[in-house]
Amino acid sequence: MRHVTSLALPAFLASAASTLSLQVAILSGSTCSDNIYFQSYLTTWSSSYGAPPETLPTKQPFWDRPALLADRAVVEASLNSPLQRASYLSVSSLHSRGWLLAMLITSCGLRLDDEAVRVAVGLRLGSSLCVPHQCQCRSLVTAHGMHGFICRKAPSRMSRHHALNDLVARAFFALVAIPVAKEP
Repeated sequence: MRHVTSLALPAFLASAASTLSLQVAILSGSTCSDNIYFQSYLTTWSSSYGAPPETLPTKQPFWDRPALLADRAVVEASLNSPLQRASYLSVSSLHSRGWLLAMLITSCGLRLDDEAVRVAVGLRLGSSLCVPHQCQCRSLVTAHGMHGFICRKAPSRMSRHHALNDLVARAFFALVAIPVAKEP
C-alpha cells in the first residue's frame, strides 16, 4: 500500500515535466544544463512502470495511475468474503461519495444525525455496527447489522417507507403542482 511519501515521486515528475521548457531556458547558459535529479527520478519511475511517452505528461494523475492500479490489485486480492468484496465495490463505484455532497436541509429531511452517519459509513465500509444477537424474529443478527433491512419485525422498516413516500410526494408532485393524496 502506498504512503504519503510514495506520492513524492509522481508529484515531482509532474511538476518537473510541466516546467521543463522553463528549466531549459533558465539553465541553458550554465554549465549544469541537465537536471540530474529529474533524469534519476524519471529512470526510477520508468524501471517500475515502463517508459513514459516521448512528450512527457504534465499532469500528476498520469504519473500516479500505475502505482494506484497496482495497489488496487493488491487490495482486491486480499478480499476474503463476499461482504468485503461488496463493500469494496460499493466504495469504489463512480458516485459512491455523492451523498457527502448533499446539502443539509432539515426541512426536506436531508440532515442525518450522528447515529445515522455512523451506520451509513459503517455499512459502506463493512464495519461492525452492533454486537451479534438474536432478533425478535428468531434470526441471528451479525455484527454487520444488515438483518434490519430484511426483517419483517424491524421497527424502522415502516418509518423508512413512509419517509420515502413523504419525500417523493413533496419533492416531485409538489414541484410540478400536481395535487397528491397519500394512502393511509
